[in-house]
Amino acid sequence: MKNRFDLIIFDWDGTLVNSIDWIVYCIQKAAAENGCRIPEDQETKDIIGLSIKKAMQKLFPGIDAETQECLVKRYSELFFSKKIARNDLFDGVYPMLEDLKKSGYQLAVATGKNRAGLDKALLGTQTEDLFEITKCADETMSKPNPAMLNEIVKHLGVSKQRVVMVGDSIHDLQMATNADIASIGVACGAHSEATLKQYNPLHCLQRTHELHELL
Repeated sequence: MKNRFDLIIFDWDGTLVNSIDWIVYCIQKAAAENGCRIPEDQETKDIIGLSIKKAMQKLFPGIDAETQECLVKRYSELFFSKKIARNDLFDGVYPMLEDLKKSGYQLAVATGKNRAGLDKALLGTQTEDLFEITKCADETMSKPNPAMLNEIVKHLGVSKQRVVMVGDSIHDLQMATNADIASIGVACGAHSEATLKQYNPLHCLQRTHELHELL
C-alpha cells in the first residue's frame, strides 16, 4: 500500500465525523413529527451517504412531494440545531489528515451532504484548508453514481490508478467501483465490516485513523 496513491477521497459523515447516531435520530424524529412510519435504526443507516432527497424517497416510498419537502426541511432544522466542532471528528482523524497532507497526499471529500451543510461542517471542524476539493450531492449526482468521483479526479488531473476512496457505507464503495477507483472501507459508521467487504474494498479498517499506518 505504501506509495500506491496520490489522492485520497474521503466520505464525511461516519468516516471523518462521528455523526451517524445523530443523523438517525434526526431522521426518525422528522418522520414522527410528519406522521410517517419511523424507520428502524439500521434501515435509516442504510440510506446515509445518499443525497437527502434520495434518502427520503428510499425510506418513505410513495410519499407525495409536499411531505418529502417537509421531511427534508425538518431533518435539516434538527440536524443543524447541534453545532459541529473539531471534537466531533473521530479520534485521531485530524492529526491523520494533517500528516497525510504534509506527506504530499492530495485530500478531497465526496459527500451526500449539500454544500451549505458541508461548508458549516468544514468551518466547525476547522478542516477546510486540508482538502484540495470537496464535492456535494447537490452539485452533482448522488452516490452511488460515479460522477462525484469523476469530477474530483478530472479537476485534480490524477490518474484513477493513483486514487482511493475511503468510506463507511456501501454507497461509498459502490460509487468507487462504478468509477473504477480503489476503495477502503471503515467500519465505524453506517455499515459493518461484513457488509462492506461484500463490495470488495482493498482493506476494511475498524477506525479511520488506522489508514495512517496503512499508507
